[in-house]
Amino acid sequence: MLEEVERWLSTRSWSVTDRPLHQILAAKRATGQSVSVVLPALNEEETVGDIVAAIRHDLVQQVPLVDELVVVDSGSTDRTSEVAAAAGATVVHRDAILPRLPAVPGKGEVLWRSLLATTGDVVCFVDADLREFSSDFVSGIVGPLLTDPDVDLVKAMYDRPLGGAAGQGGRVTELMARPLLNMHWPQLAGFVQPLGGEYAARRSLLERLPFPVGYGVELGMLVDALHLVGLDALAQVDVGVRRHRHQDGQALGRMAAAIYRTAQLRLARGHLIRPSLTQFERGEDGFEPRTYSVDTEERPPMAEIAEYRARRAA
Repeated sequence: MLEEVERWLSTRSWSVTDRPLHQILAAKRATGQSVSVVLPALNEEETVGDIVAAIRHDLVQQVPLVDELVVVDSGSTDRTSEVAAAAGATVVHRDAILPRLPAVPGKGEVLWRSLLATTGDVVCFVDADLREFSSDFVSGIVGPLLTDPDVDLVKAMYDRPLGGAAGQGGRVTELMARPLLNMHWPQLAGFVQPLGGEYAARRSLLERLPFPVGYGVELGMLVDALHLVGLDALAQVDVGVRRHRHQDGQALGRMAAAIYRTAQLRLARGHLIRPSLTQFERGEDGFEPRTYSVDTEERPPMAEIAEYRARRAA
């Protein structure tokens, strides 16, 4: 792991407990910043209501941390909009935002359009398929932005169990995104959940970033933010455990392809090759990095080997 990343892990990786809610609220009052929470949703009637209700109860009614709570429906055919509205969210349909520009399918499209449907100085994105949701996901990643003016984007980090097995990364993260970042953008190797859908950023940063319209949006945003504001303006916060609906292998393949294409477009700007991979395991003191070398050596075709040619000649 790069020394810069090791330093970043010690100075820009926090736990949700590092910033108590009263400290975050005091910083919000002192700075006068407003906070918008956006849930992109497509057929999430089973989970979106509980997420909205938790945020509204804990961070709107109990304490005034969240100023806007918006669900952007990207074309649900179930009762997502009705459930979200009943739970207390403002519901906006994707196609009603910037209607002169025909919408295209994809999560990134919804996140991009949500900037026009919100006004907060800090915008927090939360996936709408989370189960056993805690409002710590919001307060944890919003906190550094309200208390530290040098931070521009904060990702949540967490364990991601799959079935009954514990784990800290998704399958596309470990098989596609993490190798890409380690080899081409090694400064970003310290992010535990680079593809996680829970993150917050200053509007002043988001409005300057391009948004890949599909699943590549999270990787693209990290890479572009690194180039725009630098590593020290990026951070991550441990919020515990994330439980959600898992997709099948074909869906994950499509996601991986979109992420790879997003990386390809950014590699055109010039890239680094670093044949090592940093992964994370939870230890006694939180997430601990483990760095492994990546095999890059190749053997030539056997037909080029003299001994093999000699054997064939014999």
